[in-house]
Amino acid sequence: MRSDLMKKGLERAPHRSLFKAMGYTDEEIARPIIGVVNSANEIIPGHIYLDLIAGDVKAGIRMAGGTPVEFPVIGVCDGIAMNHAGMKYSLASRELIADSIEIMATAHPFDALVFITNCDKIVPGMLMAALRLNIPSIFISGGPMLAGRLQGRAVDLISVFEGVGAVKAKKMTSPELQQLEDCACPGCGSCSGMYTANSMNCVTEALGLGLPGHGTIPAVLAARHRLAKQAGMKIMDLLRKNVRPRDIATLAAFKNAMAVDMALGCSTNTVLHIPAVAHEAGIKLDLDLFNKISEKTPNLCKLSPAGPYHIEDLDAAGGIQAVMKVISKLGVISEKAITVSGKTVAANLKTARVLNEEVIRPLDKPYSKQGGIAILRGNLAPDGAVVKQSAVAQSMQVNEGRARVFDSEDKAIAAIMGGKIKPGDIVVIRYEGPKGGPGMPEMLSPTSAIVGMGLDKSVALLTDGRFSGGTQGAAIGHISPEAAESGPIALVKEGDIISIDIPAKKLTLNVDDAELDKRRKSLNVWTPAITTGYLARYAKMVTSASTGAVFKD
Repeated sequence: MRSDLMKKGLERAPHRSLFKAMGYTDEEIARPIIGVVNSANEIIPGHIYLDLIAGDVKAGIRMAGGTPVEFPVIGVCDGIAMNHAGMKYSLASRELIADSIEIMATAHPFDALVFITNCDKIVPGMLMAALRLNIPSIFISGGPMLAGRLQGRAVDLISVFEGVGAVKAKKMTSPELQQLEDCACPGCGSCSGMYTANSMNCVTEALGLGLPGHGTIPAVLAARHRLAKQAGMKIMDLLRKNVRPRDIATLAAFKNAMAVDMALGCSTNTVLHIPAVAHEAGIKLDLDLFNKISEKTPNLCKLSPAGPYHIEDLDAAGGIQAVMKVISKLGVISEKAITVSGKTVAANLKTARVLNEEVIRPLDKPYSKQGGIAILRGNLAPDGAVVKQSAVAQSMQVNEGRARVFDSEDKAIAAIMGGKIKPGDIVVIRYEGPKGGPGMPEMLSPTSAIVGMGLDKSVALLTDGRFSGGTQGAAIGHISPEAAESGPIALVKEGDIISIDIPAKKLTLNVDDAELDKRRKSLNVWTPAITTGYLARYAKMVTSASTGAVFKD
């Protein structure tokens, strides 16, 4: 056993003595020691109750003959960090999470790991650690929050963000916003729509590293606790059979996950995280692969913010396994891939079925023939940009407008809230990429304000930053190279005409090459706004959004 390095033999008597200082018995020390990586804290709604999930996991490990040992990791709540300096730390925390788990699981050589995760960057950070360490591992999420209810309709966190813009536009009163604020997030769990946390938990299940139900069973259901116990028991099977993450997360499995991503209409953040996780397994996923899979995989689900349904509805309709069964008929799912259940994908799908064809549409009635995400290229984004095309109004799929240029998110929000953005404008927010932000902050506040003010069908937003999974509208992010790397987005001037053609996967700045060369020669050298601390180090190490914003090798 790997844990023998810290517990077996005469020379390890001091080590065993330290275990005994914590109350471990000789019998417990002799068993396989399973690390339980718990991201519980008191600042993220999706993590506030993970101590209960950890108790279930540890019970399962003990039932199956192992000794659980729990340790924590950090986590950022993107919603609470939004629209202030804290958002610069969200994506940057992903690397710290992966690194800290590597430290803990190498300094203390556990035999296997159970990852208890939920929200935004914690999920990909943990996945990166699992693929990097490559010891038997299984994931169990805390599950999604239920949607709130207001006057007979479902509401959620994004409803509140959009409500701010609605109040500014005098379409909602402050007391009405207060009422919405009080009921939009009714309890624990990851925010209820197909935002980044739930997108990545669904991707984890499709990848094969979480048990069926991992991505969709609501946090408040007893089924979530039963699944946690099953994960604790199942890790012991994986250990006995020496099934490791890289045995499961193969190229075929990543393609499965990407196909599910397209069918669901997941967050554009998956285009950052899936390549970053694959990178840890030594697998390179080119951005164009997203388009290739999207061309074969229809969008079958319209979950908030793209539509009226929430994750609880997806779960009741059959969950991820039902989605996989439907799209497997198209040949986009590798059914031979193995999973942490101990079964192949094909075996898992035998009992899967769709229980609501409004939530999970059949192949002959898709919302669109292509998947939820598109990668755009052109002279404005030669290395690529990403859009959640399933959340873009038909009238905005092909669009041309006048550039309104802002060198920070704050300046753009002030203009939007001040009524300075008009129908037909294309808002350009730059110097907010992985290096320039630094940390590539999410632009949920400006996009929500645009929606709340009723401009989402007439105003587009482009950025080298990124968007929350809760963003809807013609919001195009990850524009690469970023402005801080002197990418073409740094050359855009106020009033330039920009053409967007999502069906053709094109993003064009309508300025001739000679003028762009002239602007490039006079471009000021970017200087970082933050020169000390973690973010300064992060800006020096991080690569382009087009490569997953991983650290340089």
